[in-house]
Amino acid sequence: MGGQIRAARVLHIVSAVWTLGLAFLVGADVLGRILFSSPIPGTKEILQNSVVTITFLQLPLAIYSGSMLRTSILSDALPPVLRRLLRTFAALLGCALFLALLWGTWPSFMDAYRIGEYEGEGSLRVPTWPVRGAIAAMSVFGMLAYAWMIVLDWRGQLLDELEAPGALARLDN
Repeated sequence: MGGQIRAARVLHIVSAVWTLGLAFLVGADVLGRILFSSPIPGTKEILQNSVVTITFLQLPLAIYSGSMLRTSILSDALPPVLRRLLRTFAALLGCALFLALLWGTWPSFMDAYRIGEYEGEGSLRVPTWPVRGAIAAMSVFGMLAYAWMIVLDWRGQLLDELEAPGALARLDN
């Protein structure tokens, strides 16, 4: 368990550093436009592809920390065993969602890699396969994270959401 959560944390840090780099890129692009009437070529394409990748890199830690969007109206009224069944059902739906994403992304990833698909024209062309590959890889990681959360929940290793809302997994283990 510790390895998966450590990997999720590393991916989260990578996404944070990547976001910081994008902030500098945007700042430099704006300054280039204002001061020199010369924007940085390809900024739009880099941002466009980075936002999707950054979002998917953050998903595993969001799953492990219980930060995915949810409401507690129903679960607050249920006894503990039914709350656990509801969490299991929600995690199975999460697995199904990421399986559907993988199913939909894998063929386009393979095609983009095979034909060298890119976005942008002119001085900077950004390949699309790394973004599609990140979506596919993070979909697998998301499925594994939800499946592992089910295992942890039925082993009694998750915090009860009534005691610690938004912090399901004991991430310090």
